[in-house]
Amino acid sequence: MPPSEIKSWVDDGKRGMENALRAKPKDVREQYERQLKDLQEAYGEAMLELRARKKLASLLGKEET
Repeated sequence: MPPSEIKSWVDDGKRGMENALRAKPKDVREQYERQLKDLQEAYGEAMLELRARKKLASLLGKEET
């Protein structure tokens, strides 16, 4: 394997690491906020489903503990 090919791989790796370290705090914050919003929506949906199940159980006379 020629040394130039190995050097090319090392250079590509360095460029990739540099780009990864350049992540803008704004981008990270937006990603975090989007993830938080998704989790809050999922939690809200789960709570609605739980309330609906409890209501249905009470209407059918099956109290859950």
